[in-house]
Amino acid sequence: MLGILKGQEVENVIRHQLIGRLGCYADGRVYVVPVSYAYDGEFIYAFSREGMKVDMMRKNPQVCLQIDNMNYMDNWESVIIWGEFEELTDREKRNYALEKLMNRILPVVTCEMIRISPHWPFPVDQPEDIDGVVYRIRIDEKTGRFERNMAENFFAS
Repeated sequence: MLGILKGQEVENVIRHQLIGRLGCYADGRVYVVPVSYAYDGEFIYAFSREGMKVDMMRKNPQVCLQIDNMNYMDNWESVIIWGEFEELTDREKRNYALEKLMNRILPVVTCEMIRISPHWPFPVDQPEDIDGVVYRIRIDEKTGRFERNMAENFFAS
């Protein structure tokens, strides 16, 4: 069964994933790249090094982000977010974004010896020392679709 995700279903996909595909456009070229993100219910936050995607977003701040929850080929959810890139240079806003990124629950299995700090991979004491571009996407619109295998749902219950 194919369908449209409604309000809270869209929010659940965004909140429970960590990776999305960012689409940007500039100079007659489309670029789609995976990004790791955090979400606070209002903005998408991300961190990047200088490069093609940052250059393109600076030229044309209109972007989209696709986020998937893929269980099987016939059991998935997909959300598209349209919005506007905003580079965060203000210290308070930048630190807030870094805090959101640092406090995500990461599904990486590690041991205490390997972790650089409880907040690895970002140092917490001096967020100003973190080099790179911190940005957010001001969300204009969110939509979602899904497919569910009805036979699988029947046997699971």
